[in-house]
Amino acid sequence: MTRTPCTSISVSDTATWVAMYRAIESERPDALFHDPYARRLAGEQGEELLRRMPQARQYAGPMIVRTAAMDELIEELIEREGIDVVVNLAAGLDARPYRMQLPGNLQWVEADFPRMIEEKSKALAGETPHCQLERIGVDLADRAARRALFDRVGAMGTNGLAISEGLLVYLSSAHVTELAQDLAAQPTFRFWITDIASPLVLKMMKRTWSRQFAADSTSFQFAPKEGAAFFAPYGWHLERYRSVFLDLSRYHREPSMMWLWRLFFPRWARHEINKRMGPMTGTLLLSR
Repeated sequence: MTRTPCTSISVSDTATWVAMYRAIESERPDALFHDPYARRLAGEQGEELLRRMPQARQYAGPMIVRTAAMDELIEELIEREGIDVVVNLAAGLDARPYRMQLPGNLQWVEADFPRMIEEKSKALAGETPHCQLERIGVDLADRAARRALFDRVGAMGTNGLAISEGLLVYLSSAHVTELAQDLAAQPTFRFWITDIASPLVLKMMKRTWSRQFAADSTSFQFAPKEGAAFFAPYGWHLERYRSVFLDLSRYHREPSMMWLWRLFFPRWARHEINKRMGPMTGTLLLSR
C-alpha cells in the first residue's frame, strides 16, 4: 500500500505502524505468529514511520505480545464457545482472516473508515480468507452508524465476539462508555477482546509519542484508574486478563532494559506485583 509521506502522524497511520511490527515479528526465526501480508500492507510508509517514531523499535514488544495474546484468546473462544460471528472494530491492516486457521463457516466482519477498507481490499485482492469475510466502511465515532453496524453483524449469528485491538486508547472515557453500552445492547455479542493501558503507561506514551501525532488528530486518552472494572457497570465482566508485562517475559519479547526488571524482581515477585496492580495494562477478555 502506498500513501503520501507526511511530517506528522494521524491515528489511521498507526495501522501501518503496527503492521510493520507484525512484519518484523513474522520474519524472526522464533516468530510468535506469521503474517505474510503485513509488509505488503504496511508498504514503504511503514518503514518511514518506524524511522520517524522515537524509540519505535524498542517498543515493538508490547504490541507484538498483544497480537499474540489476542490470537490465542480468539482461537480458544472459537473452539470452546463455538463463536459464529466476529466483528473487528477499527480493523486497520489486520490480516487474521487470512493468516489464522479459522472455521470456513465463521462470519468475520472488519469495520473501519471507508478509505482504509478500500485500500486494504485493493492490497489483498486475489487473496482468499479462511472464513467468510466482509468489510464494512463506517465511522465508528458516529453512534447511529455504529449501532446500525452492530445490528447488521448481530443478525449474522447467535454467538458473537467483538475485537478492538489498539482502539480504546484513542477514545475518551465517554466514547468508550458508549461503545461498551452499544455492544452490550446487541444480544449476539457475548464476548469482547480488547486492550487497556494504565494511567502510568498512558503518561509514558504521551511523553514518548504524542508530539508525533497531527495536531487535529485524537491523541492518547483512555486509561481508567479502575482498570478492567471500568466495563462492569455496562454489563461486561472480566473473564481473563493477560498482563503485557508478564506476556513480554512469557514470550521472550522484553525491551532491551527489561533485564533490570528480571534482575531485581524474581519471577514470583513479578507475579505478585502484577496481582496487586490488577488488570491495568494488557489484554482483556470480557464476557456477559
